[in-house]
Amino acid sequence: MFDSFRIRSFRYQWSADAVSVWASEMENLVLGWYIIAETGSAFQTGLLAALRFGGTLIAPLYGVMADRMNRRKMLVGMRLIFAGQAAVMMALALTGALHPWHAFVLSFLIGLVRQGEQVVRQSLIADTVPRDRLMNATGLARTTQDLSRMAGSFLGAGLLSQLGLGQAYIGVTCFFFVSALLALGITLKQGVRVRPLTSPMENLRTGASYMRRDRTIVAVMFLAFLVNFTTFPLTNGLLPVVAKQVFDMGPTGLATLTAVTAVGALVGSLAMAAVSSRAARPDRLMIVGIIAWHVTVLAFSQVHGLGLALLVLSLYGAAMSFSMVTMSTLLLETTEAEFRGRVMGVRMLAVYGLPMGLLLGGVLSDRYNVQTATLILGLIGIGMLVAALVAWPELWRKRPAR
Repeated sequence: MFDSFRIRSFRYQWSADAVSVWASEMENLVLGWYIIAETGSAFQTGLLAALRFGGTLIAPLYGVMADRMNRRKMLVGMRLIFAGQAAVMMALALTGALHPWHAFVLSFLIGLVRQGEQVVRQSLIADTVPRDRLMNATGLARTTQDLSRMAGSFLGAGLLSQLGLGQAYIGVTCFFFVSALLALGITLKQGVRVRPLTSPMENLRTGASYMRRDRTIVAVMFLAFLVNFTTFPLTNGLLPVVAKQVFDMGPTGLATLTAVTAVGALVGSLAMAAVSSRAARPDRLMIVGIIAWHVTVLAFSQVHGLGLALLVLSLYGAAMSFSMVTMSTLLLETTEAEFRGRVMGVRMLAVYGLPMGLLLGGVLSDRYNVQTATLILGLIGIGMLVAALVAWPELWRKRPAR
């Protein structure tokens, strides 16, 4: 199950990613709670989360950069930018100068970089581990989000409740800086190098042509957009609304909802890490995971008791991991190394579905309630999934050509 940890570079990347995600989850929780507490608006809470994905539209350009530059240096630089942004928020909060509009502006600016960081992070996995360990490495990499989400949520909630927003941001700033230092230990496997390429626009054109010719890549891109639009909004922006309006919880209650989701996701990630990429069908596992994920979204929309809600959120987390690990594995296995950055960059465009889903979910929550919003998003997702299975039957009928 832990084969990829035998690779020194992967251990550094795993640790660096874990600390970075820890900081991000702390920041997401404290800012989400700050906005819902200050404004009382589900729409503005969803808008804040949506602004963190402002760089989605330029993600393909980050993919071009990742294919032209040293990915390790890019990762270190981006983590330092995150630390700088957190330091600004820390200073504003500690001096009492922070207002909601500061959070919106800084979230948008850091969102311009965050999607590029994900492109580089995912591309580096295939640069540092052998092909036959990709599913194992991708599953283990996913655990950084699950473990850090649990720890980051509770630490963020604790600091916010006991000490305040400024002190919470001291921790966020330090974690981002430590992550940048750990990323310095990443080394590429033999044979991986920065290739001399033509102009950036020509790189973008050839990358787009390469992707259009591969039906597997096109199908995965659509499914990635689908899950971002219909399933991710629940736990990536609307959960503070659920905590406050459905269960009348404070920051610690919100951290509990987040942590339970992460526990389920951790179980799912470890299960995927234990599956051999040679024996498994990533495409079929991906479809099963997406179906299960939407079922949990629909189930959550009908839940009113806290105990049952926690159970559904844990199943939601497991289905999320099944879906995302197999999706990433399928893309990394299918894509040739020289196009990897560009493919993962375009893959990030699918994340634009999340801010769209968040804005729709926020509007529906304000007009009706958050559970009705979740129900509508889940039903839309089921319809889109059926359309995808009809359009790309090769995903479940036969194994895509490698």
